[in-house]
Amino acid sequence: MAVAVAVLAVFTGRLVQVQVVEASALAQDALDTRLATSTTLAHRGDITDADGVVLATSVERYTVVADQKTIAEFTPSAGHVVDGEPLTESGPVGLAKLLSPVLGVPAPELAADLAVQGDAPNRAKVLQRNVVPEVQREIANLGVRAYISTNLVAQRTYPAGNVAGNLVGFVNSEQEGMGGLESQYDELLSGTSGSELYERGRDGPRIPTGVRESVEARPGDDLQLSISWNIQWKAQDALDAAVAETGAEYGIVVVEEIATGRIITLADSGTIDPNDRSTSAVADPSRAVSNIFDPGSTSKVITMAAALEGGYATADSQFEVPYMYTTSNGQTFRDSHEHGLERLTLAGVLADSSNTGTVQIGERIPKQVRHDYLSAFGLGQMSGLDLPGESAGILHPADEWDGRTEYAVLFGQGLSVNAVQATHVFSTIANGGVRMPMRLVDGSTAADGTFTPIGAGDGTRVVSEETADTVLQMMEAVVEEGTGSSASIPGYRVAGKTGTAEAAGPDGRLSGIMASFIGVAPADDPQYTVSVFLKDPRTSIFGGVVAAPVFSEVMGFTLQHMEVPPSRVPYEPLATTW
Repeated sequence: MAVAVAVLAVFTGRLVQVQVVEASALAQDALDTRLATSTTLAHRGDITDADGVVLATSVERYTVVADQKTIAEFTPSAGHVVDGEPLTESGPVGLAKLLSPVLGVPAPELAADLAVQGDAPNRAKVLQRNVVPEVQREIANLGVRAYISTNLVAQRTYPAGNVAGNLVGFVNSEQEGMGGLESQYDELLSGTSGSELYERGRDGPRIPTGVRESVEARPGDDLQLSISWNIQWKAQDALDAAVAETGAEYGIVVVEEIATGRIITLADSGTIDPNDRSTSAVADPSRAVSNIFDPGSTSKVITMAAALEGGYATADSQFEVPYMYTTSNGQTFRDSHEHGLERLTLAGVLADSSNTGTVQIGERIPKQVRHDYLSAFGLGQMSGLDLPGESAGILHPADEWDGRTEYAVLFGQGLSVNAVQATHVFSTIANGGVRMPMRLVDGSTAADGTFTPIGAGDGTRVVSEETADTVLQMMEAVVEEGTGSSASIPGYRVAGKTGTAEAAGPDGRLSGIMASFIGVAPADDPQYTVSVFLKDPRTSIFGGVVAAPVFSEVMGFTLQHMEVPPSRVPYEPLATTW
């Protein structure tokens, strides 16, 4: 009896200890072992063009996971049928036969994955990734949830393929932006993930009446670009054809809406499809912002604007232009083609793209004033497009220019730009001398449908409207009477400028040729600027020969697609000779 009383006392003491003294702590420990947390990824926002064409989107996919421990105990039910016959096998073999036609994997191969291998079972054996919802529903209908689970994940796809692939970028397996706009606007696109805290039994099933706390995921915002899918496609197609025809290393096309600074197209030749991750090139930035080169003769429009605005010359100012010209400090410059002494007006110097004539004009303009106009037109500055890998170009201070550079900058040498900077100079001229902020994004749309636009912003006047109109008229003479005749478009007046300049090679040094044409249309009511750049073309180094025809094709398509009416006011020629 004494022993029995002692044992009872021990049991009673232990009972009091567990149910009274340590009850709260033990209950919390037990609850902690039953609690589990799951994370719900937020739906990543879409990236669309200006008209809503989807360039990047996320779709629902599932990862199929097996619990090898419970599979060993699998027993088929009356509803499990394979090839019209009731399933009789149990364990991994039976479950493999059931899953094989759904997953499209041979049953023996699947059974090997379902069976325990080694000393311990894998309770989260991944059988298949990126399973579409239709297959997930078939798995759910099999009634094998205790053995097979399907976890919802998101997969990023790019329905437009390589169209604008140089801009949208891509995401990694964690749905984090890793390049292009996906990276630059990752926080806006990704949203906020949700979470759920729930109570589960020993084998994993949720306890219906247990603890459950959840935080809803907040979807990411959609990003609407200013890009037009149709024009982007056309530009890429025309560019790839021109690169193949001329043997160029690569090409770039930029299309800008003049009044707003919106980028309608930013095209690179050989653009990579973001759906294809087999090459590291998918992470490369767009050449339109990353690659720099001397602007060459396209930069002469800045010299003309500075001469007119400062009163150093007028459109009909007369110059005697030789093939070779030596400045007062002993620097000799020559034109691209040999010629005798020519009597050209200021408009004629631009139409003929004469370097020697441009240097004569520039001698009248103080050195610091030359620099100030180059800077005012945006050279040496970031564009504001928020694209990774952008270079601001090179524009040294005027007091660092040597005796040759101070004149070379007048015709686009001794400084470097990227394609969007060079394009924007012409848009500023065509916009009456007002430089608008450039942008690639129109705005974003939240999950509730609220659209937040990005405004055009305030423009900055660079030159007077009178000066801009005169330069525009001079650029029209380049197409009508000068080196840019191949850029003409039936029914539309075109103003533009050819260019041939040096570009950086693989080692970063200027070691190649960039042939270009930049123009605006219609010249009587400018709507769009289109620029074309071809690196190291083999058929010809002159922009008027290789780049101007591409301009004509892309600009013609843009005007028709945007329903811009033909020119109604006839071209009035300026005097180019005297």
